[in-house]
Amino acid sequence: METSRLALAAALTLLASPALAAETASTDADSSAAAAAATADPVPGSAEDAHHAQSDEIVVTGIRKKSSDVIGGISVLDAGDLTRELRVSIGETLARQPGVSATSFGPTASAPVLRGLSGDRVRVLTDGIGSLDVSSSGPDHAISINPITADRIEVLRGPSALMFGSSAIGGVVNVIDTRIPRRVPKNVVGVNVLAGYGSAADERLLNGAFDVPVAGKFVFHVDGNWTKTDDLRTGGFILSKDLREQAAASPDPDIQALADLKGDLPNSASESKEGAIGFAYIDGGLNVGASVTRHTAKYEVPIRYSLVPGIEAEAPTIDQEQTRYDFRAEVPISGFFNQVRARAGYSNYHHDELEENGDVGSSFFSKGGEGRFELVQSERQGWGGTSGIQYLDRNAKIRGDEKFLPDSDQRQTGLFTLQTLVRGPLRLEGGARIEFSKLTADADVQLGTPDLSRNFTTWSGSLGGKYEFAPGWRAGLTVSRSARAPSIDELFANGPHGGSQSFEIGDPNLDPETSLSVEGSLNGDAGPVNLSANVYYSHFSNFIFQAPTGAVLDDLPVFQTREGAANYYGFEAQASAKLGEALGVRWKGEIQADAVHATVKNYGPAPFIPPIRILGALEGTRGEVDGRLEVEHAFAHTRTAPIETDTSGYTLVNASVDWHVFSANPEFSLSLAANNIFDVVARRSTSMLKDYAPLGGRDIRLTARLGF
Repeated sequence: METSRLALAAALTLLASPALAAETASTDADSSAAAAAATADPVPGSAEDAHHAQSDEIVVTGIRKKSSDVIGGISVLDAGDLTRELRVSIGETLARQPGVSATSFGPTASAPVLRGLSGDRVRVLTDGIGSLDVSSSGPDHAISINPITADRIEVLRGPSALMFGSSAIGGVVNVIDTRIPRRVPKNVVGVNVLAGYGSAADERLLNGAFDVPVAGKFVFHVDGNWTKTDDLRTGGFILSKDLREQAAASPDPDIQALADLKGDLPNSASESKEGAIGFAYIDGGLNVGASVTRHTAKYEVPIRYSLVPGIEAEAPTIDQEQTRYDFRAEVPISGFFNQVRARAGYSNYHHDELEENGDVGSSFFSKGGEGRFELVQSERQGWGGTSGIQYLDRNAKIRGDEKFLPDSDQRQTGLFTLQTLVRGPLRLEGGARIEFSKLTADADVQLGTPDLSRNFTTWSGSLGGKYEFAPGWRAGLTVSRSARAPSIDELFANGPHGGSQSFEIGDPNLDPETSLSVEGSLNGDAGPVNLSANVYYSHFSNFIFQAPTGAVLDDLPVFQTREGAANYYGFEAQASAKLGEALGVRWKGEIQADAVHATVKNYGPAPFIPPIRILGALEGTRGEVDGRLEVEHAFAHTRTAPIETDTSGYTLVNASVDWHVFSANPEFSLSLAANNIFDVVARRSTSMLKDYAPLGGRDIRLTARLGF
């Protein structure tokens, strides 16, 4: 049944037409035109002009190339997309992109899930450097990168993602901001202001960024943002149907009352504040700068209600803070290499997990940095590439009753190269990465663990190509091998973990996680129709996962880290078609679909896999106004791991209207959106809390963006 549904979804997608092409970086010609337009008197905007002000080139995590040249799945959300899609977490912001879901551990602690993989298998970056927090150590730990600051967000799936670390085996999410400026503002001061309101959580957000040029080549930057939400209003009952039936049958009246709990999601409010200063020296291709960011957030984690009399459920709050220092240098040179790029970040991170009375239950600390140094080759007769070295040094410690990890340190050094060769209609791409990892843990009396240390040498490589078999149409094929050293959690955990409500036991004797993958792609244009599709298969000879042992410690089920063979396969596809003009409106239709099928040998279906999903949209443009109506359907997920429950399917209907006020300034826009119009109850199978915390109900959002 699952296979037939997957085939049906793929067929429907290929018969239809892809979402907007991922195009973000403006060409010099575009910039000149915009500058000329800026000197003219303001005139009513054109929504179509605003969308087409972008070029066919994108910057894929620092590597400039055409979107059609990217071998692997890619999605890019620019400022216009973010106006419509922006949420308080990166996971929820990206959740409607092809091949992307979210952990949905409440509205704030929601991380992206790429092709069914999350946690240490997905790298979340800010301008190419990791978040340097502890978000991969627990689903209740929010990623410290705030999407409200994004100039754009890039999602890269497939073999090319391994350029950014072996833990990018699932993919890369790169949040590009302007805290280290990349260009000199045309005006006396560059301004970017975003303000918004969302009704479902009484969400209020405000972000302001200002760039001031000094002496022609120096640019100073300052920004600040604030977000506050109340408890999230849902479309119906808080508990899933099975849990409501269990609650109603309980002899305890307090538990019985949970069966009728509906509306606002208890303990889901949040507030965050962030500020940054930065500067850069910009002279043509030379760009050198630095920034300092201070991030604080206090958010509640939805309650995992107990249906056992006498056991009180926790209502935790996480108080998070991070100070981060970033540096970037891009220096043009001549000869075999035409550019040197350096990027580094250092972070001091800390969060407290507060009990309902405000006492600190546990505290998490992480200090460390990451750096990249790259050499970009001059293109010679169609041959080009990038090579470099990456280094990560991070230590982590936990204090408190729910300590599940000893004090530990992670050091990784990676050497990588990505080479391309273009010969007429054929584009070849090959990449390789070797990584040296050392992970150590101190002896811990509380956990009863000794000094431990492991060293790993892993290598990954890919070889692929794209062939233009007809004008505007390209087919691609890539074969890759990936290897990932086990994480600190997977090796050294030995204690109660409140976020996952489990007693976690690692295995210090784990081998690296390895996989062999093949991926095919097809993209192109045929008149008004544009199509992009990727299909993939990965065989893990050594997949690392957690499995229940049946034992109970500290009133929590015990989960032991295990390793074994696994198979992942699936597809993502998107298509779009210009439908012509009627009633003075230019119409466009879109459809996208994705699916993942995953099995762990001698265990069963892999946990937390997203269901088959199809999204269709109709867009209309008239003058300065855009309109969009979309329907998203997620099928029921019944192919579950032993630790999971089934998830019902759902259908969400969303609509939005965008007004681009001035053609000379397409980033001056007002947006009105209605999400989940019919107020349905929706739960994601990728969430540990899905039976206790549904997604938001009807949400009316008003967003204003001003940039010049």
